[in-house]
Formats: sequence, C-alpha cells, structure tokens
Amino acid sequence: MSHPSQPRKTPQSPKTSRSGQSGPSAKRGRGVLIGAGVATAAVLLGLASYSATKPADRDDTPAAVATGSSAAPDAAGPHSDGAYPELEKLARRTEGDPLAQGRPDAPVVLVEYADFKCGYCGKFARDTEPELVKKYVEKGVLRIEWRNFPIFGEESEAVARAAWAAGRQGEFWGFHQAAYAEGAKEKGYGKDRLTALAKEAGVKDLDRFTADADGAQARAAVKKDQEEAYRLGATSTPSFLVNGRPISGAQPDEVFHRAIDAAADRAGKSGAKQK
Repeated sequence: MSHPSQPRKTPQSPKTSRSGQSGPSAKRGRGVLIGAGVATAAVLLGLASYSATKPADRDDTPAAVATGSSAAPDAAGPHSDGAYPELEKLARRTEGDPLAQGRPDAPVVLVEYADFKCGYCGKFARDTEPELVKKYVEKGVLRIEWRNFPIFGEESEAVARAAWAAGRQGEFWGFHQAAYAEGAKEKGYGKDRLTALAKEAGVKDLDRFTADADGAQARAAVKKDQEEAYRLGATSTPSFLVNGRPISGAQPDEVFHRAIDAAADRAGKSGAKQK
C-alpha cells in the first residue's frame, strides 16, 4: 500500500521576485532556464506526485510513472531505471556537509526535499530512513542529502532555519530526529519549542543557535534548497531523487530499496566500463 505525499500549499502572501512575478509560480517559471532534460524530468516528478495520491488499486508506484509509456517526451535520455542525468548532477557530494550523511563518494545519492511540518515526511523519517541508513548508508552504498523545502508558511520556514542552525554545531540529524519524533509536529515549532528541540538534539551553544537561525546565512541556505525544489517542479513533500530518479511521497520501503539497488547496479557497471 502506497502512502500519499503531503500536498503543497501556496503561501498566502508570496514575495515578489526580481522578475516581477510573485511567489512559487515565479520560482517554478525560472525552471525553464535549467535545460530541456531537467524540464522533462520535472514533468515526471509532477507525475510521480500525482501517482502517489491515486487509488491503491492502480499501478501508482513511482517506478511505473518514471518508466511508463505515458511519461513525458524523453528529451533528457533517461537511464533504464528512470533516472535523469541532469537530475543526477544535483547531488552536491560536499565533504563535511552537516545536512548529509554517508560517504561523499557513495555510488548512490538520495536527495530528499522535505518540510518538518509534513506528516508524511515524518513517516519517512521514522519508518523508512533508519532502515536505509542501516542497510545502505553504513555499508557505503548510499549518501542521503537533505534539502529544506518549507511549504507550510512561516513556521515551516522557522524550523527549517533552526535545523540548519543545529547543523552549524554538528547536530542537524539529532534535531531532525527530535523534530520528526511521534507527536512533535502537533506541539508546533514556535521559538521556545525550537530551542527545546535544539537542546534535546545536543546543541551546546543555544545562544549561537538562536542567532544562527535568525541570521541571513540561514535564510539564504533555506531559500537555495527551496528554489531548487521549485525549479524541479516539486509539488509535494516529501520528494526524492535517487541518482536522478524522481520518487514522490512516503512510499513503501521496497520502492526505495529497488531504486537504490538499481542505481547502485548502474553505477557499478559504469565504473567497470571506465576501468
């Protein structure tokens, strides 16, 4: 049984972009500049988002969407596993990235676009991600890179910045676990609550944490991730890329296992050819 993704809500008071367009539509509009390959894959990401909310009696797995005959025109030349080369390049693989776990040179990178207020993101964090870490990350096969994609208003933005600030002290994943704990979302993410979560995560300097979370660097970092997701045409959280293959929603574990195994197999074959 698949689990639908969290639908994106349009902000009530979108900010105006430099181009004069407003809010998310302006950000998505800039996606035309990133090339035909990504634009085509963005359509697939939207289809995957749609498929995750279809009735369970239909073939609604992301694999079926990404590789099906009804997919968008194949401008990017996707691999046989439904992955797009242009999307694969979005893996940053930055050494020491506090919002990532796993080796920078791991053969597979899972990029997650998520909101801490998203219930299905929490489900993935509690039910699926720990197994992926144990089965793939700890064995050097997988790297997980987090992207803040706040879509539910000011509180979403605030907790995204707080998570980034916790990462400045090496405690992003501890904050991530605390913020996604069962019942955490229902308590809200007000200022005092964010400080409590940081303390629970092991953040040592809470004054620095507060200053970092309110600073310009945090806002810029969150905006960068958010706009990357909009350029891809992401319409819901969580949304994922597995070596450039779009997956949307807190799908069953086996969906991620198949995607990671296929990506690892392709990466292995590619490496063998280069030797």
